[in-house]
Amino acid sequence: MPTRSRPLSFSRLLVLAILAALSGCASDALNLAPAAPDTPWKPAPQDTASSDNTSGKLDMPPGFSVPAVPEASVLPAAPAINPGRVYGLPELIDIAQQENPDTRLAWNRARQAALAVGVVETTFLPRLSANVISGWQKTHTPLPLLPGNRSINTELHGVVPALALEWLIFDFGQRKAIAEGARQASFAANVLFNGAHQKIIHDVTHAYYQYGGAHSQTVVAAQALKNAHQIAKAVEGRRKAGLATVLETAQANQQVAQAKLRQVTAQGNQQIAYQALLAAVGLPATMDIKVSPPPKHALPGTNSTLTDEAIRMAISRRPDVLASYAAMKASAQGITAAKAEFLPKVYLGAVAAHNRTNFDVRGLPSLSQQTGSTSVILGVTIPLFDGGLRSARLQDARIQAASAADVFQKSQQAAMREMITASDMLRTALASYQAASELVRTAKTTYDGALEAYRHGLGTVTAVTMADTGFLDAQQARMDARTASQAAAANLAFVMGDMTSSRESWIE
Repeated sequence: MPTRSRPLSFSRLLVLAILAALSGCASDALNLAPAAPDTPWKPAPQDTASSDNTSGKLDMPPGFSVPAVPEASVLPAAPAINPGRVYGLPELIDIAQQENPDTRLAWNRARQAALAVGVVETTFLPRLSANVISGWQKTHTPLPLLPGNRSINTELHGVVPALALEWLIFDFGQRKAIAEGARQASFAANVLFNGAHQKIIHDVTHAYYQYGGAHSQTVVAAQALKNAHQIAKAVEGRRKAGLATVLETAQANQQVAQAKLRQVTAQGNQQIAYQALLAAVGLPATMDIKVSPPPKHALPGTNSTLTDEAIRMAISRRPDVLASYAAMKASAQGITAAKAEFLPKVYLGAVAAHNRTNFDVRGLPSLSQQTGSTSVILGVTIPLFDGGLRSARLQDARIQAASAADVFQKSQQAAMREMITASDMLRTALASYQAASELVRTAKTTYDGALEAYRHGLGTVTAVTMADTGFLDAQQARMDARTASQAAAANLAFVMGDMTSSRESWIE
């Protein structure tokens, strides 16, 4: 006989409908992404991160724009700056050490590394836990062969509170090695924290000197404009006397225009340097703060050559080298911890439990029972086979240790190169300053003589213009060499590990 298919029941249809609805939930999430790689994403009102969107509409310009999130534009409160005070380099460094986010980031990294040491040390202590297990069970047993009540209903419920103790007693130094590695990591984080402050001192010092150099450029540009006006005035006087030509007048006016352009460029460079200084200090770009120029200390003719002993002493206190050394020591502890995985572990376990149960059968008196148990276990685990997992971990630990040793050696060599290069740069900058100073003296004599001769009709405006340009270029070269010398001295102190506090000048 042919079989007749039975219609699905309502409950089965409901289950199938629920399964079909659930199967489409994951794929429907693609609606949150852009529709095509060349189509702008248009978020729904509920997709924005802003809590101010209560109208349900998004006012967005066309194209690949994004919705505005007003909360993202809320800036932290700016530090209190005295508008009438002129801040020098030590004061700027002090502000930077308080306001620059890099100091807080380095501090938090050091705190996390210290907490990691505490976490590892807790593994040496036993772990005590309280557990409560409660349950209820109802059983229905049909008895079709008995007259009357043809089933038995039973209920079982109870509570089992217990205290459990776990203690790893001996592991052949694995936890000790891990703890020592964590201490080395904490040491590295601490020296890098101090190194972050050294870098901030260096960055603020460098930006301060660059700003001072840019300010000096504006002074030279102002002097250039003044000289250009003097030359133009002299040409105008000779023109009124009928001694200057139209070409000479045009040359003088051209010199004035070039001096104005030079002044505008210098002022723009000073503003850029000012923003770089604000960024190094950690102040908002809209902050208005008065900055004093660098002190005009006399510069030495040259600097002393670094000795091998000085280089070794500097390497021994460089934060980056010390952090690399600590990482190498920590990786060596990783080998010890990996080797301990091949050895047995001895552990202690203890459980104290109290059991209370009730057993109810319909029609019969309930049964209640209370029991207690205590057990102590001393065990040893011996690893036998894991498919080569421990061997792979040991090999990886050895590779990491070898890599850390190479990184440490590389950091030593890099530090040595930085020190020697910084010393050579300072020597070159100081020599350039001495040469530029001599050039300024000779160029000023040439300019004064050419201008005086032209006023008396014994020279040309071309000679005066060339002398003025040479004099201004010499002044600019001396200013640049002075800034380079100050920055190079600060950089040498930084790479030598000596920039641990703020100073006005690092040229000794």
